[in-house]
Amino acid sequence: MALAVLHSAEEWIARGGAKRKPAVVTIGNFDGVHSGHQEILRRVVERAAKQDLLGAVLTFDPHPARVLRPDAAPLLLMTLEQRLHAFNQAGLDAALVMQFDLEVAKISAEDFVRLFLVEAMRAQVVLVGGNFRFGHRQMGDVSLLTELGRQCGFEVEVVPPVVLGGAVVSSTAVRAAVREGCMEDAAKLLGRPFALEGEIRTGTGQGRKLVVPTLNLATEQECLPKNGVYVTETSVRGRAYRSVTNVGVRPTFEGTRLAIESHLFGFSEDVTSGPMQILFHTRLRDERKFAGPDALREQILMDIERAQHYFEVTVKTPANQ
Repeated sequence: MALAVLHSAEEWIARGGAKRKPAVVTIGNFDGVHSGHQEILRRVVERAAKQDLLGAVLTFDPHPARVLRPDAAPLLLMTLEQRLHAFNQAGLDAALVMQFDLEVAKISAEDFVRLFLVEAMRAQVVLVGGNFRFGHRQMGDVSLLTELGRQCGFEVEVVPPVVLGGAVVSSTAVRAAVREGCMEDAAKLLGRPFALEGEIRTGTGQGRKLVVPTLNLATEQECLPKNGVYVTETSVRGRAYRSVTNVGVRPTFEGTRLAIESHLFGFSEDVTSGPMQILFHTRLRDERKFAGPDALREQILMDIERAQHYFEVTVKTPANQ
């Protein structure tokens, strides 16, 4: 069953009616849906199935920091659409996506629990991480949530963090790895390769004519890999192709605008639109300016050879080429 997406407490109540099913709920932004998030979602689904309840998430859009501390707001790893897709893939039944604004920010911790968890979602179990904060000025913490749960009739389960290499898995750590081009580290934290998704955008045509043919990605994701050349897998029209991808400004052609360009192995179709996804495996080199198209093409052919060797040695998942 597809994930039901609701956008207010009122819509949640109207959708479920007076006899709506109680829920097992988790709360958070879940940017990246990394392995720590996945553990929480797994437990929500497990508890919901065991107790015949809805498995639900309460999340926010935009990110609260974008409203409260815009100058310090993080570059997001995922769009809302990607987060909702991940919730659906995890097996959740429903998501309450609250539009976060200054009015929502003023809701006290006690009223937050009453309005959303109790009156709307009818929470029977609430799962959160140990550092969970909520309500006006983040005055609510796990201790307060537990006490409110005792008063309102729901259980609070605190899910311990996932630790890798002695460090807690977090969205901040994933962002740092992506921004530094450390794609293997990002994949370990995420439990999967980092992905960029979006639409194919028509480029200048210089690459196809002078170097190698590429597909250009336009994405709404904010946190992008460090400029450079990567071993990737690119999916178009429902098929995955091994590829090399350049993230950068194309300095050989005096470019100034950021471009994300993938050369797909064994792909010769002339595609100018449609959805596209790029999975990032490892970084090959920095982007740099070459003497001209011929020198750039020679380097790209070496990049392709290195990428093919990487796939032969490292990647076990099948691809078309």
